[in-house]
Amino acid sequence: MNSVERIADLRTRIRYHEQRYYVDDAPEITDAEFDELMRELIRLEQAHPECADPDSPTQRVGGRPAEGFATVEHLEPLLSLDNAYSPDDLREFHGRLCRALNMSGDTAVPYVAELKIDGLSIALTYEDGRFRRGVTRGDGVRGEDVTSNVRVIRSVPLALKSAAPARMEVRGEVYFPRADFLRVNEAREAEGEPAFANPRNAAAGTLRTLDPAAVSRRGLRAFLYQVVVPPGQPPVADTHAGVLDELRAWGFPVERHWRRCQGVDALIAFCESWREKRHDLPFETDGVVVKLDDLALRVGLGATAKFPRWAVAFKFPAEQARTRLLKIGVEVGRTGAVTPFAILEPVRLGGTTVQRATLHNEQEVARRDVREGDLVIVEKGGDIIPKVIGPVLSARPDPLPSPWQMPAACPECGTPLGRPEDEVVWRCENASCPARLSRGLQHFASRKAMNIEGMGEALADQLVSAGLVRSFADVFRLEASALMALDRMGRKSAANVVAEIARSKTSEVWRVLHALGIRHVGEGAARALAQAFGSVAALRAATVEQIESVGEIGPVVARSVRAFFDAPANAAMLDDMAAQGVVMADAHENRSAAPGPWAGWTFVLTGTLAHRTRDEATAAIEQLGGKVSGSVSKKTRYVVAGAEAGSKLDKARRLGVTVLDEAQFESLIMEAPDT
Repeated sequence: MNSVERIADLRTRIRYHEQRYYVDDAPEITDAEFDELMRELIRLEQAHPECADPDSPTQRVGGRPAEGFATVEHLEPLLSLDNAYSPDDLREFHGRLCRALNMSGDTAVPYVAELKIDGLSIALTYEDGRFRRGVTRGDGVRGEDVTSNVRVIRSVPLALKSAAPARMEVRGEVYFPRADFLRVNEAREAEGEPAFANPRNAAAGTLRTLDPAAVSRRGLRAFLYQVVVPPGQPPVADTHAGVLDELRAWGFPVERHWRRCQGVDALIAFCESWREKRHDLPFETDGVVVKLDDLALRVGLGATAKFPRWAVAFKFPAEQARTRLLKIGVEVGRTGAVTPFAILEPVRLGGTTVQRATLHNEQEVARRDVREGDLVIVEKGGDIIPKVIGPVLSARPDPLPSPWQMPAACPECGTPLGRPEDEVVWRCENASCPARLSRGLQHFASRKAMNIEGMGEALADQLVSAGLVRSFADVFRLEASALMALDRMGRKSAANVVAEIARSKTSEVWRVLHALGIRHVGEGAARALAQAFGSVAALRAATVEQIESVGEIGPVVARSVRAFFDAPANAAMLDDMAAQGVVMADAHENRSAAPGPWAGWTFVLTGTLAHRTRDEATAAIEQLGGKVSGSVSKKTRYVVAGAEAGSKLDKARRLGVTVLDEAQFESLIMEAPDT
């Protein structure tokens, strides 16, 4: 491959990885590997100026806004930082800066060094001391408006403590604390969803979630470090250290370990001091950000097309170790996702002993060609969860170990595994699989499912481990005498649980469907299916096309529902539940009654209503025969937009869906004829 071909190849590869990093939040290579590709492209473009291209990745600020969000322009471009990987790189940065400032290389230039938070860049607009808007970095010029999600991040102040510029953009990083990151990943794995690779991906994925309540539950936090004011306004301080002090005075969270370093030697010492100490922090950091302290000097230095000349990011190397891969195991999540993982000889890495690492999926194992018995390289850089990079081929034993293959059947229950054509994850569709059952039982009994009071996590675990519950149908066979034999279950508690189970037998159909844990079927989809079919039996007999014809149900959900009912074990379980007296038809409803005036109308609620809660608004719509959906589509009749309406409002406008404010919504209710 000649240089011209290599330049074209590098541009294609870098664009692909930018898409995976900035838009999909699913990078496939490490930051160091990406940076090496970029450095090689820069070197080749400099050596071959005839290949200059304004669309080259080297000429862009980076990334692009993700689709599905309104975009907002930043006050000034939010640039990336050039990287340094060694003390020599820092000295080279210092030398360039001194030459640009006509200073001697021995000058003790004042810098500010801050820990580099492994999260998602954010720009917060404040007007008259109050929070108005939160925008992601996007392509550096325009970012995604995620205001409603930023408002629920408790470390972001909604009102400032003291006087500030009338309008300003405060920049920083939204991040996941380590403990919350691990908690969220455990929950995702329990739901059969892929774990986030690192806190940065997790922060990006969470901030783009359409449900602010979910953002609040996940526990995102933020550190702020920069202030941008409109053109013509004076800066808030003369130095960067002064800016950080002002931010703290206003009530912003500022990472407290920053230091003012006089000269490059002090700077290098600070960076080296955190190489190991960083592992004791409650958040992930992958380096140190170095900035010239004097803001007036920064203006003179300016920026390249992509990087400011007055700052650099010193990156800690990803920590790696070699160890033996003893076995490749698989584990089964609550929704049946079967994923491989590596069992390793214990090795110290990143301040902890590692004995297990993620392998993601079958395709990833094949791509990296890791085999049982291999000496492998394990990495823990920006990833809290260690990952296997690949085998040390020169150390592979003779004879060669066989390539690993995904088991054909579930290791827990023996049910044949299946994989949808458009997915990479294999699944066990047996809802009674022991590996799925304990977590599934907790969901089955939860408040928005069968609503069995008293059947929490501890009792669910005991019921499964004692063999009292091997499928959801067994719940309805439980007797007080059996429950009393379990830990912390007295006579009264056992009697209460049995009474709750008996009451749950007459639950509405949507609760039964939601309780079954069918993949992709949440509360909203369960309600839609129950309203459309009226009974579990009718839904079991429906084709994929009939299921998909329901207003809120798409092809993915329809196929998932059909696959669930087609599994023999699930069919047997449902028959057993019916035999135990579970009523799986809404026979108590008069389905022949005249439909309400809003029959066939689908509403979407977004933002906060002043006079009704979300549940009260939903009840009003359903009482008049309408349905409430969680997403906007061309089938949506009205979007009701309250205060701080989010991306659903933007999508409604793009699709031409009629938008009602709260007053119009209330008028529509008042004008509806009596039902």
